[in-house]
Amino acid sequence: MTAYSASKAAVRNLARTWAEDLKGTGIRVNVLSSGATATELAKAALGEEGQKAYAAMTPLQRMADPSEIGAAAAFLASSDSSFMTASEIAVDGGLAQL
Repeated sequence: MTAYSASKAAVRNLARTWAEDLKGTGIRVNVLSSGATATELAKAALGEEGQKAYAAMTPLQRMADPSEIGAAAAFLASSDSSFMTASEIAVDGGLAQL
């Protein structure tokens, strides 16, 4: 988990520094941090018990549907997020907050 956690922190900090570097260009840089997502690959790799274990870790007691992650990505790509930069959106069922 050490390398994984460090890489996630690096991505968040890269977004912040890139947002500063790109200031005034109209380019926005944000991070989408997703939690466990019930993709076909995840279902096959984790099996039923593994999926239940991941689901139990989140306050919402389930894994994300891929469309939920896609909706957050679409929001960041849209003009609805036009006043956001150097931000992180956690779509993880509340895991990072509790």
